[in-house]
Amino acid sequence: MFLTPGRLDEIVKKTNILITGPPGIGKTTLIKRSMESLGPFPSDGFITEEIRDGGVRKGFALVSRGGRRAILSHVDIRSRFRVGKYSVDVAAFDLFLDALDLAKPETRLVFIDEIGKMEGFSRKFDHLVRGLLDSSKVVLATIALQGGGLIAEVKERPDVEIIELSAKNREALAVEIPERLRAVLGDGV
Repeated sequence: MFLTPGRLDEIVKKTNILITGPPGIGKTTLIKRSMESLGPFPSDGFITEEIRDGGVRKGFALVSRGGRRAILSHVDIRSRFRVGKYSVDVAAFDLFLDALDLAKPETRLVFIDEIGKMEGFSRKFDHLVRGLLDSSKVVLATIALQGGGLIAEVKERPDVEIIELSAKNREALAVEIPERLRAVLGDGV
């Protein structure tokens, strides 16, 4: 018996949740709220926060669950890696990723904010995301609405569910996502 793509989707359990939507819709906030709702559950990962100066966005900082911080991109950084007006500090991002121990056996849930163009400049990040999705860990991530390479490949995986965030479903998803994670992760959440 041959498995068609539709049949394969029915068989493979979708254990990873990807939140997508336009910039500023609240993807990072949804990840934060979901993690807060789960409490001290064995999880790890990072979110991306805006760096603002006088109300103007100047870049993006990475913040781990443990509070470790690094700059991902900034208008004042010099780098050959650019997205719009922002230069991406791939070396700092790689060092930040090295400091996270997302492969720890006790870490059952990994959150990533975000799988996007800036992060995609890092080969280490590309390898990390693929490895996490191939593992038994559950991944809760935000992902760019559009993009090729890693972004497109991750969206095509049969083990991911893509949820588009909107102003209409934000509040409901803030309740639904933690409930779904509890169902997938089972005991201890």
